[in-house]
Amino acid sequence: MAIRVKARSNESTDQMLRRFKKLCEKEGLVKDIKRKEYYEKPSERVRRDMRKAIGRRIREALIASGELKPMRPARMGRP
Repeated sequence: MAIRVKARSNESTDQMLRRFKKLCEKEGLVKDIKRKEYYEKPSERVRRDMRKAIGRRIREALIASGELKPMRPARMGRP
C-alpha cells in the first residue's frame, strides 16, 4: 500500500505534509502502527477481543431494556 501526495501549484511543504498525515490517518496506518508497536501474545489478543464483545453485548442489552440511550454517531467536522 503506497500513499502518494503530489505537490499542487503554490502549495507549501507544510500543507502537503498535512494532506499526507490526513491520508495516513484515513487509511488506518497510524492506528496500525500504534497497535504493532509492542508484541501482543495471541492469548492476550483473544482476551481483549472477548472483553470487547462482552462490553458490546452488555451495552446492547441495556439499550434494549431502555436503561441506556443509543449513542449518536460522531459528526465529522465543525457543527
